[in-house]
Amino acid sequence: MKLPVLPALAAIGLAVALAPAAASAPGQPSLSFPLACQLGRTCEIQHYVDRDPGPGTRDYRCGLQTYDTHSGIDIRLPDMAAQRRGVAVLSAAAGRVARLRDGVPDISIRAPGAPSVANQECGNGVVVDHGNGWETQYCHLARGSISVKVGDAVTAGTPLGRVGLSGNTEFPHLHMTVRHAGQVVDPFAPDMTRPQACGAQAGLWSPQAQAAMSYRPGLVLNAGFTDGQITMEQLEAGGLRPMTADAPLLVAYFRAIALLPGDSVELDLKGPDGASLARHRAEPLKKWRAQDLTYVGKRKPPGGWPRGLYVADYKVWRAGKVAVSRRVELRL
Repeated sequence: MKLPVLPALAAIGLAVALAPAAASAPGQPSLSFPLACQLGRTCEIQHYVDRDPGPGTRDYRCGLQTYDTHSGIDIRLPDMAAQRRGVAVLSAAAGRVARLRDGVPDISIRAPGAPSVANQECGNGVVVDHGNGWETQYCHLARGSISVKVGDAVTAGTPLGRVGLSGNTEFPHLHMTVRHAGQVVDPFAPDMTRPQACGAQAGLWSPQAQAAMSYRPGLVLNAGFTDGQITMEQLEAGGLRPMTADAPLLVAYFRAIALLPGDSVELDLKGPDGASLARHRAEPLKKWRAQDLTYVGKRKPPGGWPRGLYVADYKVWRAGKVAVSRRVELRL
């Protein structure tokens, strides 16, 4: 999602200015992971900082997991059901709360009648000053959830609020921007003297955070079974109906994020006897896909659903090999 810098919380405009050599700046913070979730299970990284100085896009690994002028890292939740359960946004390092905003409604910009987010694209947010010109900004927090006030001292891990859907977004996530001297810094590769280089750098993350944040082009965000056809909007809302033995349809679904051009998705649903009930193999993607929903289904046979184990296998084929795979099972 386009996430311009919030004017009320930041001193720079919408154009992303990348710091030329932040890696050597004094007093740089060591950043902890800023969400109370587990990557790979209850949250995933959707976007990175765009390091391309022109109209193209390039993340810190010279990949495509970003969009033009994106100024931070997006960590998303699986759906709104996870958001409603509550996921705390945490200060990534010690500092003092410099600015904040609350009161922006939690509503997708795609929702009918959604209000304008002009001049409040970050939604509800907090800026923490870490000293020596360093600051972190946390966007899209839930309205009414901010638990700090301007001037409060915080440590790494201090709760600031909860993930919401405020501002310029259509899925629940935290957008975190790092700045030094008012310029955006890529926390994974802070030296921007050669923004198009993708060699290894010492990032700003703590060793524990860095170890958890492995770079993965393509991954499964949601997977399961339900009893009818679904849309991306229904999946994002959460709370899909579970599959039951008397349901008229058996549907297996998978939503993947960050798929690459040329990727081909395959999904095969098998019954208790091992025979394929429904199968789909998509044409190779022509461009990078931020998210992709695939599902297959089968109508209930006249004699009802045979008892036993149903299996759905999802694969992403890349350059002739399986790059992403996930299996889900259902016993009826």
